[in-house]
Amino acid sequence: MKLDILAIGSHPDDVELSCSATLAKEISRGKKVGILDLTRGELGTRGTAEIRDKEAEEAGKILGVAVRENLEFSDGFFVNNVSHQLEIMKVLRRYRPDVVLCNAVDDRHIDHAKGAQLVADACFLSGLRKIETIYNGNSQKPWRPRQVFHYIQWKNLEPDVVVDVTGFMDKKLAAVKAYRSQFFDENSNEPETPISSSNFFDSITYRARDLGRLTGVEYAEGFNSSRYIAVDSLFDLK
Repeated sequence: MKLDILAIGSHPDDVELSCSATLAKEISRGKKVGILDLTRGELGTRGTAEIRDKEAEEAGKILGVAVRENLEFSDGFFVNNVSHQLEIMKVLRRYRPDVVLCNAVDDRHIDHAKGAQLVADACFLSGLRKIETIYNGNSQKPWRPRQVFHYIQWKNLEPDVVVDVTGFMDKKLAAVKAYRSQFFDENSNEPETPISSSNFFDSITYRARDLGRLTGVEYAEGFNSSRYIAVDSLFDLK
């Protein structure tokens, strides 16, 4: 299966919180989209890895993604080295996405910036033909995504490109709510965390609305890029 977009997150729920309205919009346009989680989020204060597995599966169904996989790297302790890069490269070469979305380049959680650099490096290395990867006993062909964008997470980073997601916030919120163990629930007896407050859940909407305000639409999601953003014409821009 060839994917148009592969969204990669260090933890289950990273993608849903940060760029799932963009994914929902592209899926509605017929694009094939997949999600790759690097860890099972086993160090999370609330819930368990097994609960996260089920929540991630449900969220993927809500969004309508074509595939969702988990590499089961060690939450909190994965590193940017050859073995981790090769595992991501195998996925990139198998699904050959044109666009990769991945973690924020700078953020509160240490896994986010680590994941951002790890994925960016793997995307580059995946295009080098002298690096061999094997999947199901077969040698894989090199593949490098055309674009790698970093979504924005806890910190209010200034985006390089903004996507109008008006009309797709309900789908995003439904996917986020699939992670019942993680977010605001007034009946939960789990310990409080920075993301379990009602303010954090509300911030998903008001941040998208504010970014929309700044760009002349109702709701928007922002992304960073290490490359210049090029268009065919100035009239392609909103």
